[in-house]
Amino acid sequence: MFPRNGAEEEEVLEELRRKTADDLTFDSGRILGSMCTHPHPLSVKIIEEFIDRNLGDPGLHVGSQRVEREAVDMLANLLGLERGYGHIVSGGTEANILAVRAFRNLSDAEKPELILPKSAHFSFIKAGEMLGVKLVWAELKEDYTVNVKDVEDKITDNTIGIVGIAGTTGLGVVDDIPALSDLALDYDLPLHIDAAFGGFVIPFAKALGYEIPDFDFRLKGVKSVTIDPHKMGMVPIPAGGIIFRERKYMDVISVLAPYLAGGRIWQATITGTRPGANALAVWAMIKHLGFEGYKEIVRKAMELSRWFAGELKKMPGVRLIREPVLNIVSFSTENLETVEGELKKRGWGISAHRGYIRIVIMPHVKREHLKGFLGDLKEILGVDVNGC
Repeated sequence: MFPRNGAEEEEVLEELRRKTADDLTFDSGRILGSMCTHPHPLSVKIIEEFIDRNLGDPGLHVGSQRVEREAVDMLANLLGLERGYGHIVSGGTEANILAVRAFRNLSDAEKPELILPKSAHFSFIKAGEMLGVKLVWAELKEDYTVNVKDVEDKITDNTIGIVGIAGTTGLGVVDDIPALSDLALDYDLPLHIDAAFGGFVIPFAKALGYEIPDFDFRLKGVKSVTIDPHKMGMVPIPAGGIIFRERKYMDVISVLAPYLAGGRIWQATITGTRPGANALAVWAMIKHLGFEGYKEIVRKAMELSRWFAGELKKMPGVRLIREPVLNIVSFSTENLETVEGELKKRGWGISAHRGYIRIVIMPHVKREHLKGFLGDLKEILGVDVNGC
């Protein structure tokens, strides 16, 4: 019930702490199945200081709008463009919906269809339902990347665009984006890349020498990219990103908001009111860490993921789904649901809903956390801890 009289601040805080005591925290190291992480301390300071900024009304917050544009350009630069068009949005879901909306609005197809891999994020299901776009699912190959030939076979006059994934949610797999780009150019179709996770991993991993396909605007067929700073970018939730190669994609999804302080403002995002502090945090984190800082974060995550995969391969009864591409390691066991349940009873934040357990090596995950997880897994599987 809505309280008649207010309570003291400390009383409210204490009650809130009690009510959320069952939440797992990133600081505990027990969250192993999330693509988010504990935000960087600087980004927390940014949120606290600039929490009142609303990018939905840029006439009031002109400076914040300029900073968002700079953040978008820095993300575009990371992804191979000198200048990009887009916004800091609520996350990968909104970014993917905006890309599909732009493709649909630019197309003259009577019954619009979007071709995407079976590994695509569920946000595209939302996009299809909301926008009246039929989703055409392309098959995967044995290595879990999309079958480009199957994509081509499914192109029709109603196709409005193609989707490729750079860091799938389940396995961290990167599709053959160069081949998809060539295909998109051949058929004069726009290609959207969902790099919500991989966008803040792949550029740095490639600089470290990992062999990962190109995935971004360096490929001419790529017209839009989703990239989430609130994942490996270590920015507080919510902070996603949608970057377009050309302004026309923004123009066709913009609507007039005539009553705002800035006058006749055109908005392209789904949300009207938008947290400006999060966009400022994106800008601040890129400025603070730079390419070399993020490269070091990715180096640690990639090396730890390879070590963890190696430990799993030594364990009887455990099967890697595939060798890790990014900092995601997925494995299966006998009686997987039982194993999952026992791990959760011991406080581990994981899931096995796809038929395997996915471990995401985020910045908050340390080797000692993974050693603790491996010890519990061995006990649950009945493996001789000393002999393994």
